[in-house]
Formats: sequence, structure tokens, C-alpha cells
Amino acid sequence: MKKVRLFGLLGPICLLAGCKGAASGSMTAIPIAYVTDQSSNTVSVVSTSNNMVVAMVAVGNLPAGVAITPDGTHAYVANGKDNTVSVIGTATNTAVATVTVGSDPAAVAITPDGTRAYLTNENSNNVSVIDTTTNLVTATVPVGLQPVAVAITPDGAHAYVSNINSGTVSVVATATNTVVATIPLVNPAGLAFTPDGTHVYVANVSTNSVSVILTATNAVVATVGVGTGPAGMAITPDGAFVYVTNQNSNNVSVISTSTNTVVATVPAGTFPFGVAITPDGARAYVTNLSTVNVLVIDTSTNTVVATIPVGGPSVGVAVALTRPITQPI
Repeated sequence: MKKVRLFGLLGPICLLAGCKGAASGSMTAIPIAYVTDQSSNTVSVVSTSNNMVVAMVAVGNLPAGVAITPDGTHAYVANGKDNTVSVIGTATNTAVATVTVGSDPAAVAITPDGTRAYLTNENSNNVSVIDTTTNLVTATVPVGLQPVAVAITPDGAHAYVSNINSGTVSVVATATNTVVATIPLVNPAGLAFTPDGTHVYVANVSTNSVSVILTATNAVVATVGVGTGPAGMAITPDGAFVYVTNQNSNNVSVISTSTNTVVATVPAGTFPFGVAITPDGARAYVTNLSTVNVLVIDTSTNTVVATIPVGGPSVGVAVALTRPITQPI
């Protein structure tokens, strides 16, 4: 299962304040989705205003996780097969740097101040820390077995890393790049923080559940049953709902954070995996590992409203406000 990159994208989702696009072809800044395409070794760049692919960017071999800097100027893509990270300049949608990291990089997350990217390396059981100014690895942090996902607290103080084979989440202090806590779970994968940083939601693949962790104590305070094989995770910008992709039951569970219950189940194609939500919270973008498309869910009705053909079976997805583009939108 690991060789098909089933868990590589989980955790890296960058959300920024959105704005409406201007007339077609004008210079404007709009929310853009970056989707990794494994079979073609590309990233599809999708305009969320019309759900059209506006660019294809060549990256490394077997791209998985992707995250966008808070200022929207760069996207970082983990290339699992060649042990590198491709850095895409979003103004031109071209790769502007390549960073060598550990073995089998999978997921990436960027600190809220945009200064560092954290990369999980599945086969070397560690996390590479990249300085985004120099694109050099400045630290390597040992974690658990097969780290597959990473997310960073809204205050930037900690990175939480899911280690699927050791059944733990490592809590890394970003000031020292050392593990300061270890949380026992069962095959944890995707994880996401509420906007206030008080809770982190973690998908447990083998138990078909989501653990709700209170970050003040790193204790599990609730467990929510979802679909089969939960993988990807994203939380709406208002913190009201969690969207969880269930790869084996081909749907998405929607959890209300006020009650920690599933309030909707959305059919989501074949092997849904990655998920990201637009800055205004209106839509969720879901990748499908077994089909060459991305599904768009209207979060007000929890129905699929669009299907977007991309460059290959899709894994990672991130949505952010990027620099102005000139393609028709």
C-alpha cells in the first residue's frame, strides 16, 4: 500500500484569505488549487473560479504531498521516489528549486510565518526542516516509524507528525526541532488543527475513526466513527466542520466540531484521498487515487458540484491565494 503513496499527502494544507477574481484574462489574485499527479510527475494548477486546469508543472518522481507558503508565492512538493522536494514559483508556475531530503518524502507543512517547511520522510523515519529563504535543510528530526503526515499549530510552536507504523503522533517543538511529546494512537494518518489551535483531529486508518486531541494536554478527548480507511483531513476556516476522506468506502465524512458527530456523508468517487478547503470555506477539493480527476464539494449542501480532469491519479491538494496570474480565469 505504501508504494502507491496512500498516505503521503496528509497534513499539508495551506489556507489563506480569499478574494474574488476579476474579468477573464486580467491580472488578479484568486484561490488556486495545486494537485499532485503521480503517473505524470506533474502538478495540476486549478483555478477555483471556474474549476479549470490553467497550468501543468513538471516536478520530481512520484509527487505526493504539497503545501503553499502563507504569502502564496511558492508551493512545496514532496517527490517520493527521488527523495527531493520541488519548489514551484506560483507567479510563473515553474519549478524554481529542488531540495534533497530524506528517504521517501511524503507530506509537507509550512510554518505560519512561512520561514520553514517540514517534510516527513517515510523510509528514514524522520522529518527534514527546510529554510524557505535558502531552500536548505537546516535540521533533521527523528520521529516514529513511517511518518506519513504533518501539520503545524496555528501559532507555529509545534509540528504534529503521524507515524503510521509505530501508532504514534510525535509532537515537535519548532523552536528546538526536538520531540517533546508522543501520543499513542492506532495507525494515525491525516491530521488537521482547528483554527484556534485548541484541538487536532487525527484519522486512524485501521479503526475507521478520528481521534480528537486537546493540544493543551495532548490527550484524546473524543473518538468519532467515520468511513472505511480514513486518510485525508481538512477543517473549514471557521472551525465548524472537519472533512475526512474515506479511501476504502469511497466517501467523505463531515464532522461537526461542536458535537463531534458525523453530520453528512458525501459520495466521493474512487479511492478519495486528499482534501483541501477554499479560503472562504465554500468548497472542498478531493483527490482520487484511482481516477484522473478531482471532485469539488459544495460545503453548504455537501454535494459534488464539479469533476475536474487532471494530469494523473491525484494525491495531494492544497488551496491558497497565489500571486497574480494572467491565464483566463
